[in-house]
Amino acid sequence: MTQKTHHYNAQIAWTGAGENGTKTYKSYERHYNINMDGKPTIAGSADPAFRGDPTCHNPEDMLVASVSSCHMLWYLHICSVSGVTVTSYIDDAVGEMAETADGSGHFTKITLRPRIKITATSDITKAEEAHSKANKMCFIANSLNCPVSHEATIEWD
Repeated sequence: MTQKTHHYNAQIAWTGAGENGTKTYKSYERHYNINMDGKPTIAGSADPAFRGDPTCHNPEDMLVASVSSCHMLWYLHICSVSGVTVTSYIDDAVGEMAETADGSGHFTKITLRPRIKITATSDITKAEEAHSKANKMCFIANSLNCPVSHEATIEWD
């Protein structure tokens, strides 16, 4: 079987140089823009713990959102081909990152907590099983070296 290769492009443009650039640790802002052709610009910054702007998206937030949205899209696909009709899906995903003594860090876990509604004629067992299948298929989760778990709540609509 031939492997398909997909390419994704992003331009990250730092906008926080101010007048002095990185002359000192406190002399610059952590603001940047994420640009992708044909899509709205995303305003980014560092996490507030690292002198970032709390009103902007930060890389850690976007990683958790990427895992959550990838899992959701696979889950919906698996349900649709399994005869499960999903009417609502809201995930309160949480990522945990450990900062090390040298200032670096890594995610130790990501927990997805989707609240899902399915139609009364749908099979709740199939709806539950779809999570483990989605977890195995998620491109983003498969690219991480921290565990991704899910604590789903499924109810009939």
